[in-house]
Amino acid sequence: MGEQMEVESAAKENGNSEVELTETENELYDRQIRLWGLESQKRLRTAKVLISGLNGMGAEVTKNIILSGVHAVKLNDSKIVTEEDFCSQFLLPRTALGCNRAEASIERSKALNPMVEISADIQPLSEKNEDFFCGFDVVVVIGASNNELLRIDDICRRNDIKFFAGDVWGMFGYIFADLKEHKFVEDVVKHKIISKPNEKTKTELITTTVQKELSFPSYQAFVDFDMKNPAFQKNLKRKGPAFVLLRVLQKFRESFCRDPSYKSREEDLKHLESLRDEFNISGMIMANNYLEYIFAQISPAAAVVGGVMAQEIIKTITKKESPNLNLFLFDPQTCCGFIETIGVY
Repeated sequence: MGEQMEVESAAKENGNSEVELTETENELYDRQIRLWGLESQKRLRTAKVLISGLNGMGAEVTKNIILSGVHAVKLNDSKIVTEEDFCSQFLLPRTALGCNRAEASIERSKALNPMVEISADIQPLSEKNEDFFCGFDVVVVIGASNNELLRIDDICRRNDIKFFAGDVWGMFGYIFADLKEHKFVEDVVKHKIISKPNEKTKTELITTTVQKELSFPSYQAFVDFDMKNPAFQKNLKRKGPAFVLLRVLQKFRESFCRDPSYKSREEDLKHLESLRDEFNISGMIMANNYLEYIFAQISPAAAVVGGVMAQEIIKTITKKESPNLNLFLFDPQTCCGFIETIGVY
């Protein structure tokens, strides 16, 4: 505990790059330091992350972020554990049925990495004011409504906090990122000619570190995106209707204040088909059987989408490598993920 306070104090005084890892940390994170460098690990060491929504995807993100070696993780969830959670939420013991999801996930989360400060918060995110979010470098919200995501992203933009939203329905999932003006470094590999004149051309690979910057739009730009855009219509035929499915599921959540349930499968499928038709998307583009993949949370999908989100969070904190700009979709029919650039100006 004393070592952690010393490191945090040094971070505030000297900046992330001046933080010195302890001998224990250097040993624990040795493989990661070899992968993304000491400076990146130092940035992780001072980062504070909020993860709200401890479903299967939330558990996957939590696991990877804790293992990466951030300073602190706050787990937020006001829901109780149900039988359905055991399909994909591996941080929950079987004895946790009926308990709060965040509190029930604490013990196994702490066992992943004792070097990370982990705490639970059971208050609904909708009751949190702006000051609460200002205590974090990255805010991750899983399973919230569009109105709540808009409110939180607005707070994050005002306070220069990195914002991620995402969710998984059955075998379908998405990730949205709003990193504002994000600066990062990227290794560029080029061939350099090393042969002398009149000799057979010989080259060697030279790696150069280049600083870059990307501008991310707000979640409002994503909500306002016009699916009738001609360029998007071409993508729709080529990539499939995953983006439309996301809109349908978000509309279902707003209309019924819940997600589609296997307990009311037939009735909910009719609602989903009706919502699809409201978007003027024909059954030829999104067939009825495409809607059958979104019930419960399937563990492999939660692992893939949660793993991608955690990777993007780590890239954001370390400022290393280009982040996805700005929407990742996991298609339930092809089991492939792809990037859509939405609302970029």
